[in-house]
Amino acid sequence: MPYWAQILIPFIAIVVSLCLSSIPIIYAKGDLFKSYFYLFYGALGTRYNFLETCVKSSPLIFTGLAVAFAFRAKFWNIGAEGQLLAGAIVATWIGISVPEMPKFAAIALIISAGFVAGGLWAFIPALLKTKLKVDDVVSSLLLNYVMWHIMGTLLFGPLQQPGSSWPRSPSISELAKYPMLLARSRFHLGIVMAVVAIAIIWFINEKTVLGYRIKSIGANLKAAGFGGIPTTSVIIKTAMISGGLAALAGVGEVCAIHYHLLMDVSPGYGYSGIIIAMLGRLHPVGVGLSAFFFSMIIVGAQTMSRMTGVPVYIADVIQGMSLLIMLVAQLFTEYEIKVISK
Repeated sequence: MPYWAQILIPFIAIVVSLCLSSIPIIYAKGDLFKSYFYLFYGALGTRYNFLETCVKSSPLIFTGLAVAFAFRAKFWNIGAEGQLLAGAIVATWIGISVPEMPKFAAIALIISAGFVAGGLWAFIPALLKTKLKVDDVVSSLLLNYVMWHIMGTLLFGPLQQPGSSWPRSPSISELAKYPMLLARSRFHLGIVMAVVAIAIIWFINEKTVLGYRIKSIGANLKAAGFGGIPTTSVIIKTAMISGGLAALAGVGEVCAIHYHLLMDVSPGYGYSGIIIAMLGRLHPVGVGLSAFFFSMIIVGAQTMSRMTGVPVYIADVIQGMSLLIMLVAQLFTEYEIKVISK
């Protein structure tokens, strides 16, 4: 397909998924046009709604970038959820006990530590893949549950708020909280960091030796090895950067939204990152646009549900349909369909 047509594919997938999503909306006895009006009005209709959509897009951008960056090297990182939790745990631990220092230094420390924690957690499946040929899909996925139970152990143990029977940590220090950048909103530093991350990942992919090596390994692992590319180290570096990006989503949720750690600190951002990466066709800018669309659906679905009675879970239906339609549409970028008469 021509390049311009490939760019249109994600937008076509979104339109088709919205059309198909009208079926469950009608089945739920909702007014179709009214439902879609409030879906988008709830996400973009006012300053508050728009800024809330931006807030919701921040963790989705980080997890989408994490998955897209790894997938380019054919490292199938399904563990962004666990890496996000690793970043959230470290941010909480440091945020509770951070010593007196300038605020920018405290935030830089937490961001760096969270990034390293996520990278080290992603290092495990990368090492298993490169050294022992363990399937990275399975290992990275299962490590999500390992990290979730580690978090549960900590929240019922050393990180539990004193005097509380709930799995919840104490609040983090004021030094550890992200600054709010716009008045009367939750528009925080993490949103700007997510946009900067898009630019950095684009630069790595397109302008660096590492980006070239990642692309080569993704195209053909054996050929890249024969060409002199150190495939093992490149895959491990890719995995650690990917894990670090996912961890920044967890850092942001703790330091800008919740201000403490709890079991449902992530409603599945790591898994949504897989859909976002595929819908964005593994391109950083595409991931950013896809993440913003998903945040629109998530935020807008709440308003739609209040105004029309349509269940808020329609957002999950739209997300799932977008992925399935995108996967089908991608077939047309790789294959040409012909009718052959015998």
